[in-house]
Amino acid sequence: MDFISGELLEIIEWTDDSRDTICWRFPDEDKAIKNGAQLIVRESQMVQFVYLGEFADTFEPGKHQLYTDNIPVLTKLKSWKYGFESPFKADVYYINTRLFTGMKWGTANPIMMRDQDFGIIRARAYGIYDFKVVNPKLFLKEVAGSDHNFRVDEFADTMRSRVVSVFTEALASSNVPVLDVATRYSELGDALLPLINPAISSKYGIEIASFIVENVSVPKAVEEAIDKRFSMAAVGNLNDYVKYQMAEGLGHPSGGGPAGMASELAIGMAVAQEMLKSQGGILGGGQATPAAAPAQAAPTVSALPELMNPEQVAQALGVSEADVMAILESGELKSKKIGASYRILKSALDAYLAE
Repeated sequence: MDFISGELLEIIEWTDDSRDTICWRFPDEDKAIKNGAQLIVRESQMVQFVYLGEFADTFEPGKHQLYTDNIPVLTKLKSWKYGFESPFKADVYYINTRLFTGMKWGTANPIMMRDQDFGIIRARAYGIYDFKVVNPKLFLKEVAGSDHNFRVDEFADTMRSRVVSVFTEALASSNVPVLDVATRYSELGDALLPLINPAISSKYGIEIASFIVENVSVPKAVEEAIDKRFSMAAVGNLNDYVKYQMAEGLGHPSGGGPAGMASELAIGMAVAQEMLKSQGGILGGGQATPAAAPAQAAPTVSALPELMNPEQVAQALGVSEADVMAILESGELKSKKIGASYRILKSALDAYLAE
């Protein structure tokens, strides 16, 4: 800033080297502004004149000569009947309009939101945002007030709570599924900007240039559900996956593990279903299956091969391969490791039917 040491101000300017000042009031030191004084407004600055508590003229970047023609609002407020001739007193506020970056935000308390998959859930979120002042009058009125040197650190806590409040309302009204909230942060921030900015701009005279969601945390139960959803997506087609596991088990029937279990389940299910069929039991989907005619009786347990794949099981039972796969995929016998012995199969079958 630069002004002469007399009674009148001839040059009004501000050189900002602080990098964190949003608004600064020119220190007039009870000096009046001279008719024809120079007002210098640099790029990324705006100047707002305030006369007796009322907003007067606003100046954008450039060099301005203070005459009646370019201060019409102030001329009207001061009631100059014959134009601006004499020195006058007014508050001159410089507003920094550059982009302030890396501002942090976060939810102090969980956000209650309705989700289409999980119902009512609680979520916490945090991230960063960038902002700039776009309406000096509104910003001075609602945020900075008459502070002679309003800095970012004075504004951070207040702005954080305001941004979180608007973010909460925007998230609640956007109906974004929590699965998207927790996995698509960058897209979420871009999607929420059109919802956040109108409220922020109309209330505080600032604009959020970028809104970044760095993390969204949900209750443990929801996290586990999300993990299960991802696991299912990684498996892909469950029918093909089961067939693959069974094929692996046929090559390693005694190897144990999921592959060995699959082959044993295939053999055990084949014989168990044959026993059910011969007794008029229940097959697949809970439908009763009539007992086969004596001439068409299925092979006995001893006649069955030691290892069978789903297609062979289906042929042995006289049912479709889809029915065999449906039984395997249902998981009804996942806790029973059934071998090829008739005695063990009979015992396991009796226990299964008794459940």
